[in-house]
Amino acid sequence: MTIGVALVAFITLTDRPETARWLSEDEKQRAIDRVKSERLGQSALLDKIDSTKLKRGFLNPITLSTSIIFLLNNVTVLGISFFLPTIIRTIYPGRTTVQQQLLTVPPYIVGAFFILLIPTLSWRFNHRQIFIAITGPTIIVGYSIFLATLNANIRYGAIFLCASTAFTLGAMCNAQVSANVISDSSRNIAIGTNAMFGYVGGLIATWTYLPKDAPRYPIGNSINLACAVAWTTIAIVTLFWMKYDNKRREENEAAATEEVAGLSQQEVGDLEWKHPAWRWKA
Repeated sequence: MTIGVALVAFITLTDRPETARWLSEDEKQRAIDRVKSERLGQSALLDKIDSTKLKRGFLNPITLSTSIIFLLNNVTVLGISFFLPTIIRTIYPGRTTVQQQLLTVPPYIVGAFFILLIPTLSWRFNHRQIFIAITGPTIIVGYSIFLATLNANIRYGAIFLCASTAFTLGAMCNAQVSANVISDSSRNIAIGTNAMFGYVGGLIATWTYLPKDAPRYPIGNSINLACAVAWTTIAIVTLFWMKYDNKRREENEAAATEEVAGLSQQEVGDLEWKHPAWRWKA
């Protein structure tokens, strides 16, 4: 099914407004003008692979901070995915295997609801960083409950707290790194970096819940609690840094613009987020 969808997408999707068959000529021109207005200092609408821009995309502060957040989040997400049946079994050891498997479904339903809700709110308010930050507190509370009690009903409720916001960062982190780069080259490497860090989090997750730690699993639950605290802190600190750096750029824009005036079009395009007119998008 995945291969089939990919083949259809390869034929139907477009990489630039000019080739979008479903747009009128007027709509194509408006799309081109909008993209150009967002591509600060870029001369081409669709650029080729550029090593300087790839480097800028990878070393972009928002790419790195968001990728670290996604790494920490994936420890929790894949920890839930891998070990939720095991956790359910330790909470309800007297239930049949079928009942235990069915009890893993409702937390995912809650997670699916919030996957739609939080990105929708982010789109509606045109902010991402604050929504990335608010995903952490419910998970912090959930894993604190896991560490504090062995009461089955309370622990099962804690799973819903953890699942409610943990799954949303897959979309939010990719959106944030994509929004805070300029060229296609830097966007490609930024999204790839975010994904790579996420896979590292998945590797860590496989070693967090050890059989010898049952039924409280203090190591796994403590690691997930620490990850939620860490990514919430990083998200908040990054948000304040973005506001501070935007303000600094505004104050120094006149002098910095004079320096840019002496550069070639290629050099200006290669500045990416170092361009004095660039502003971080929170």
